[in-house]
Amino acid sequence: MQTLTEQLIDEGFNNRVIVDSQLARLTTGTPQRRHSLVNRAMKAGELLRLRRGTYLLAEKYRDYTAHPFTLAQAYVPGSYVSFETALAHHGWIPEAVYTTASVTPGRKSYAYDHPQLGSFSFHPLATHAGYFLELVNREQINKQTMLVARPIRALMDLVCLRKAEWQGMKWLQESLRIDDEHLRQITSADIRTLKLVYKHKRVKDFLKSLARELDND
Repeated sequence: MQTLTEQLIDEGFNNRVIVDSQLARLTTGTPQRRHSLVNRAMKAGELLRLRRGTYLLAEKYRDYTAHPFTLAQAYVPGSYVSFETALAHHGWIPEAVYTTASVTPGRKSYAYDHPQLGSFSFHPLATHAGYFLELVNREQINKQTMLVARPIRALMDLVCLRKAEWQGMKWLQESLRIDDEHLRQITSADIRTLKLVYKHKRVKDFLKSLARELDND
């Protein structure tokens, strides 16, 4: 086992995402020496790089598997899991989702593919300031904390991303395969909140039509 790996385990980083600033505090010597230690640990398969300056100890040194939702927020801090990923997580759509898709607070889209940790995508949406995390919950799985959109927020994020027009409940039930019983769980309070979130008129019109269909005006 590499010296850096041993040190990270001793310092309690075996289940945590590790950033360069933490490595700088843990190691002595020059930045070049630190980079050399990091490269040796990665070459030995003991340390995984998520992106530049962000790392994770390999599975065999962890107490539990790193959850992809937590990793997504390590890739892009401030993001939250949404779209089909959150819908599948909540059991609203039956299909398996192989990319962890998130909404980013920034203005650029990102995609990361890791051979061991999976695929991740991040998409900005036009939302009003102060409403970015409306109907987004903080969840905990295996002692790992993550931000995940509630089903209705994930659905409307998807509508916003796709620039979808209202096509009736049939589109939701057949194209997305969302059961009517799930759609009937949407409340008038959810609709009112989401009308404050998005900037685009198209999304607001979609919400109005959905509310009428659900008798939630």
